[in-house]
This record gives sequence, structure tokens and C-alpha cells, in this order.
Amino acid sequence: MSASGVKQVPDTETQIRIAPDGQSIVKDDIKWVMNPYDEFGVEEALRIKEKFGGEVTIVSLGPKRVTESIRTALAMGADKGVLINDPSAEDSDALATARALAAVIKDMEYDLIFTGQRGVDDDMGLVGASVAEILGIPQLSVITKVEVSEDGTSVKVERPVEGQTLTIESPLPALITAQKGLNEPRYASLPGIMKAKKKPLEEKTLADLGLDASQFGKEARKLKVLELTPPPQRQAGKIIDGETPEEKAAELARVLHEEAKVI
Repeated sequence: MSASGVKQVPDTETQIRIAPDGQSIVKDDIKWVMNPYDEFGVEEALRIKEKFGGEVTIVSLGPKRVTESIRTALAMGADKGVLINDPSAEDSDALATARALAAVIKDMEYDLIFTGQRGVDDDMGLVGASVAEILGIPQLSVITKVEVSEDGTSVKVERPVEGQTLTIESPLPALITAQKGLNEPRYASLPGIMKAKKKPLEEKTLADLGLDASQFGKEARKLKVLELTPPPQRQAGKIIDGETPEEKAAELARVLHEEAKVI
């Protein structure tokens, strides 16, 4: 059986505004989607299920709206979902998030756990490694190819490193963080969407999992956001004038040397 951790993030086309506190974003009117790197993980889990059998369970932490992303994974072909929905967990950091996910997964029978290699919102890339550490299993990060052995006892993966490819083999169970290039995630079909409505999706609180709420939330963060600032305003482009290509080239060279100071 495979488990796939899913995070809901703002759509990359959504306009992000910084909240008045300077430490968070305005969440009103944001379109939320499944983290793109998590989609690769869900797809790979489904492909392994199609080859070897078993089940795929989707696990996520967040408010009620996260059920939309879980249902998307169920429509793709996953079998069931678990949402950890607890107000005390709002604004938790990666370590607390990993504790909650691991608390759900530890009681499952699992061979592989997939997460995205990072979230496209905060770019931390810490949750997968933390879940593996808590569960005491190997972690294989930023993976672009997965091959499970025919006897289902080990996995061989590929990881890009500085223009080369690193091949790693690990016993199962293990955790894999998915990178772009691993696969091409499928679209949910209409029958899949209809079936997803009837698939089990369980909600749990921190207390249900035997977790201490004081270790979660904004005040318990080990990594604290001190300030969010927008990127600097991009300067307007400069048009290079000249009557001939030679004049334009000479002017461009002058601007790059005297004004931009890059040559």
C-alpha cells in the first residue's frame, strides 16, 4: 500500500497580497490547488498500484477546503483520504505538519510514502524528510524515476545531481519526494470524479491522533516568519536607438558597460 502526502497551495496564477500583519498573505479570494509536486507523487503511487495492486491513501493537514484537493486525488484513482482538520494546527511549521502526517501514517500498512519535493508556496522542502525521520524509514529525495522490485521488497530510484544521475536502492518501506520529470500526472475523468464522491474521506483532530495541541500552531513554530516583503519593482525596459544595426550594437555595448556595468 502507498500513502501520499498532499498539500493545498495557492494557484501559481493567483495574485498574492501580503496581509496587514506583514507575516502572512491575504487568503480571501485565493484559488487553492494541489501542490504540483504532490501531483507527481500521487500519480506515481497510482502507477505502482496499477502494477502491483494495493491501495493509495491520501493524507493532508489543513482546513475543510483541503478536501477539494483530496477529492482531486481520489478522482485520479486514489482509494481513500484522511484530512487532519484542527484549528490548533493552523499556521504550523513543517516539523509540526510532519508530526501530524506521521501520526496518521504510522498506524497504516504501507510500503511507500510519496510527498512533493517541496511546496510551491513556502519552498521549505522539509516535510518529507521530517516524516521519514519520525517514522524511522529511509528517505529518497528529489526523485525522477522509481522502480519497485518484482518481489516488492526494495525500490531503485534516480536523482539528478549536477548534470549527472544518481541511482539509489533502498529497502521498503521508504519515503520518496517527487520531482518534476518523474511522470505526467493524469487528469481526473468524469467517471473518476463521480466515484470520488463515494470514496471514504475521514477527518481527524489532533486529539484523535493522540497529539499535544500545544506543539502546533503559530506560537509553537520552530521556524518563525518575521516579515514578508514583495519583490522589488522591476525597472522598465530600455529601447536601444540607432539608424543601423552597427549603431545599435555600439549603443548597446555602451549601455551595458557604462550604465548596467555588466561588461
